[in-house]
Amino acid sequence: MNSEKIQELAWKIRNDVLDMTFHAGVEGGHLGGAFSSAEILAALYGSEMNIDPNIPANPDRDRFILSKGHISLAHYAVLKECGFLSQEDLDSFEKNGTFFSTHELECVEHGIEITSGSLGYGLSIGVGSALSAKRNKRNYRVFVLLGDGECNEGSVWEAAMAAVKYRLDNLIAIVDKNGQQLDGYTSEVMPIHDMEQAFKGFGWHTLVVNGHDVRAIRQAVGQKADGVPTVIIAETVKSKGIPSIEGQNGWHHARITEEQYRKFQQELEEAR
Repeated sequence: MNSEKIQELAWKIRNDVLDMTFHAGVEGGHLGGAFSSAEILAALYGSEMNIDPNIPANPDRDRFILSKGHISLAHYAVLKECGFLSQEDLDSFEKNGTFFSTHELECVEHGIEITSGSLGYGLSIGVGSALSAKRNKRNYRVFVLLGDGECNEGSVWEAAMAAVKYRLDNLIAIVDKNGQQLDGYTSEVMPIHDMEQAFKGFGWHTLVVNGHDVRAIRQAVGQKADGVPTVIIAETVKSKGIPSIEGQNGWHHARITEEQYRKFQQELEEAR
């Protein structure tokens, strides 16, 4: 896909996320972080990753690890748009007895590499997968999407050390740095004053981009550094795409009324 089509894919992701959040009713959905990550997911799935819904278990496929697992509805949305899931699958989000819950269940057939839950362990899984590729002489890459609030977890930094030790230049971590987490702003809850320098201090190749600029994301993914893992710090806005709530605290998880749903639909369309 070219950048214009990838941007359109990001819009479709947000539209699907809004639908799932509304139809989930009282269960709601993690709308804010799903919206902030839309361009990241669109760029990876739309142009950068070697994946094929017709051969989902291809041993040479690139791996995508959703470490910030609560935004599964955005991942489901891009998987649907890329042919791994159906509209019926999305319609079952958060329904009792169905497969598609707030946190994902591993199913390679559906393009889901890990079961998510507690935050902070996705990068460790990514390290293991990337190390396996190296030792088995496979050429696949491993992409791990983290949240900036999630980086409060010490296990993230243990994995960061291991990735450098084992020279995992086939590992690309992307931090959705939207400045918020469940309990408020990351700068107030548990600040990391300079995330770029934090990763750089562990020996990572670091890049900082506008997380809503699909061209910048694509260029960053292509800037591999031999012998060291890469982290892309994507600066984003929580709830991006709905101007009336962009960057506002309180939209980490949302239950929306029909009136809000119609209003947000209109805002999404106008911002398209």
